[in-house]
Amino acid sequence: MWNLSFISEEDFENHVKATIEKYGEKLESFDLKRFNKNIIDPIKLIFDKTVYQSSWDEIVSNEIFRQRDKSNNNDIGYFHQRIFQYIANCHVPPNGEEGGWDVIYENADGIVIPDAGIVHTVYVEMKNKHNTMNSASAGKTFIKMQSQLLNDDDCACFLVEAIAQQSQNIKWETTVDKRKVGHKLIRRVSLDQFYALVTGQEDAFYQMCMVLPSVIEKAVKDFKGTIVPQDTVLDELKVLASKHDIESEDLAIAMAAYMLGFGSYKGFGNNA
Repeated sequence: MWNLSFISEEDFENHVKATIEKYGEKLESFDLKRFNKNIIDPIKLIFDKTVYQSSWDEIVSNEIFRQRDKSNNNDIGYFHQRIFQYIANCHVPPNGEEGGWDVIYENADGIVIPDAGIVHTVYVEMKNKHNTMNSASAGKTFIKMQSQLLNDDDCACFLVEAIAQQSQNIKWETTVDKRKVGHKLIRRVSLDQFYALVTGQEDAFYQMCMVLPSVIEKAVKDFKGTIVPQDTVLDELKVLASKHDIESEDLAIAMAAYMLGFGSYKGFGNNA
């Protein structure tokens, strides 16, 4: 039984699959060459393994996860933004078009803005996390929103944050040219409150989160195992370790890791 009233099961499943597909090359398996593409820091690897009392399997897996994770935020941003194309009265413009807004929400019946009356359009800039904008970026975004208000006196502009400091729909105050600025129609809104506004359902975001794990699980199974990486880094490290005349397997693997970053350094060449 499908419990979300604001998006169909088919649309939600398709959106989850599209998000998984955005992971793209990050789902490709890691071999030793890819693992060391930007040259890992073997000293950090040894410290992390020992201090956290991890196995080589765990520490290598963690490093692979870290490398994959570095660019995953954009994929999750895609999920947060483009889900609104399936929600009534919301429009997701193509990248860079229609003012470059991430989402545009229109409602002919009016949209109540706290302490600011009623408007009929909300222009949205979305961010994954509350602390991802530096002061220059924040200032530029605020000026963009000011300009929109000058061109349209029947709208509001929202900075919607997926990971906000707390649930909120507040006047956004920031600094532009070293001067504190704010406007009652320029607001800082947490993602749960934006879901509530556009769906008319207070706990819409919570309800989405509750069905998400099972839908992702089903989507991954539908890909029939084609997206599950088969990483070979540790196996390759063990092969390299076996070539060193070192009795301790742990130290031999450590030497293999050292060679990734220090192969040309003095002394290490003797162990190649």
